[in-house]
Amino acid sequence: MRFWRYVAPLILLTTLAACAGSGNPTAGWSPEHLYSAGKTALDKGNYNKAINYFQTLQGRYPLGYYAQQAQLEVAYAYYKNGEPKSAIASAQEFIREHPRSPAAPYAYYLIGLADFKVTGGIIPLFRPDIEYQVDVRPLRRSFMAFKTLIEKYPYSKYASDARQRMIYLRNMLAAHDLYVADYYLRRGAWAAVIDRCENVLTEYPGAAGTPKALVMMVKAYRKLDMKTLARQTYEVLKLNYPKQAAKLEG
Repeated sequence: MRFWRYVAPLILLTTLAACAGSGNPTAGWSPEHLYSAGKTALDKGNYNKAINYFQTLQGRYPLGYYAQQAQLEVAYAYYKNGEPKSAIASAQEFIREHPRSPAAPYAYYLIGLADFKVTGGIIPLFRPDIEYQVDVRPLRRSFMAFKTLIEKYPYSKYASDARQRMIYLRNMLAAHDLYVADYYLRRGAWAAVIDRCENVLTEYPGAAGTPKALVMMVKAYRKLDMKTLARQTYEVLKLNYPKQAAKLEG
């Protein structure tokens, strides 16, 4: 018994020493070191590695400049790694914790970009041979993120690009509503046609699909025998888009 009384502590110390020797290689790294390692991994496209470095930095040194920057870098790394939900969550967390930060406009911009990236797979779905039930929520979220950026920080260096992306998204969202409106038009659901077209005019003013929305509204109002609204809508169409109006009877 006396033998084990002295040997057991030695075994424990040996085990702990072995664990310490094979532990986290970043142990003892400074915030600057962790941040630099994360940036290097990010620049090389090693996004998971970069995320690990930045999150380790945040966990060990939650306060200060490097922790704040790491939070943004994590969001960007997720974005580049094709993980939009994680990118958005990280950027939103940054905004909540640092609403007055000079980097807040970039966080909003990154949120918009994360959902904007999804739109590439949505465009081909606006085809007549495809069902119209397309999830356009990423487009709407992206649109709102860019809109918030422009409203809060109109002179930000990201504002100009955000405006261009909003124009694209506005046209895409309007096109989707018109696609659905056309679906209802072919099935004689006139009230649903009007509802969708009104949404285009009110939510996405100036969209490329505006004249098409007005044309479909005129047709729907006429089918419902709503003569006054049909005439008023036709006059708006004729005033702004005479070529499209010429295709309809006055």
